Amino acid sequence: MSGYSLFLAFILLLIAILPLGLAVKSSSLLFRRLGLILTYTAFILQLCYYLLRWFAVKHAPVSNMYEFMTFFGIMLTASFLIIYYLYRQIVVGLFVIPVVLIILGYGSVFTNEVTPLVPSLQSNWLTIHVMTVAFSSAILSISFATGIIYLLTKLDVYKKSFSTVALEVVMYCLIVVIGFSGISAAFNIMTEDIDIQYKNAHGVNEKTVYTMIPLIVNKGAVTESGDTIGLMQITPTIDAKQFNSIVWSFIAGTILYAAIRLLFRKPIIVILQPLTKRVQATLMDEISYRAVVIGFPLFALGGLLFAMIWAQIAWGRYWGWDPKEVWALITFLFYAAFLHLRLAKGWEGEKTAWLAIIGFAIIVFNQVFVNLVIAGLHSYA
Repeated sequence: MSGYSLFLAFILLLIAILPLGLAVKSSSLLFRRLGLILTYTAFILQLCYYLLRWFAVKHAPVSNMYEFMTFFGIMLTASFLIIYYLYRQIVVGLFVIPVVLIILGYGSVFTNEVTPLVPSLQSNWLTIHVMTVAFSSAILSISFATGIIYLLTKLDVYKKSFSTVALEVVMYCLIVVIGFSGISAAFNIMTEDIDIQYKNAHGVNEKTVYTMIPLIVNKGAVTESGDTIGLMQITPTIDAKQFNSIVWSFIAGTILYAAIRLLFRKPIIVILQPLTKRVQATLMDEISYRAVVIGFPLFALGGLLFAMIWAQIAWGRYWGWDPKEVWALITFLFYAAFLHLRLAKGWEGEKTAWLAIIGFAIIVFNQVFVNLVIAGLHSYA
């Protein structure tokens, strides 16, 4: 039932993009109301998924990548609804909902199987820590969407410049994430799993299963029959299986991006720019700032304070310079610098927009790349 609820929510959000798009182009309230009804209904179904899964697994469903990314998507939907209640800007939903869909699609690639929690995860502080991080990251992600909207209103997207090229690169990166979801589903349907053996960073023999064709493997990796495999071998300190998935993501994303460019004969930012013609740029800048003002202290609580309490309970120390801990600190320091530059140096408008986009990139890198590729105490996710 939880799975069906989440899938139906995904479909409703996908459908909601159409009336939301029409709402920003039309003065009629019909499309706005329809888009909001679909979004609210999807959010209720997302909550049903979460509560039903919690009831089924007997603990808060935030202990692996599937559960975290789906909860992140739920919180991002909630964040949009909160921002809409405060500012009545439907265009924010038009740019946030696709990001929610990308996050949910990305999360669906990972296994949704229920497994017993390892000892370090059997703590209520884990629930408090992860849920606070997800909610704060979602609120901070609103500034990413409003930052893009601001740039689309201010930049001359038909003129090639550093800013327009950089913004198009951001669009390309989002397409890459879509490519990851698509290529993962394709390999699951069309190919068989490949069992590989290798020695991990501690010199211990380890086995892993590749669902995608192995292009990248760890040093000394062989198949069960003893045959060498892969086009490139890398150090065992990096998870070659996940790095292999990232390589395939860029391959698929690049093909998808090229197909979009060939179909429309124009950059993605040129396609999106007409949707922002009726937007007040100064209001988008204000929303970006307010989202960081709300999200930053919440992230400080969840990403640092609550995380250190959990670390003390789980591993007997508050801080250990684990890669995940380091990048949580980097995220905190970046948004602290964001607020300092905004308040003390008067950075507004385009500067704020780019800072919001960079901040979102740091969040994604921390929540995805660090968890999956860099070996550390958080690699279980």
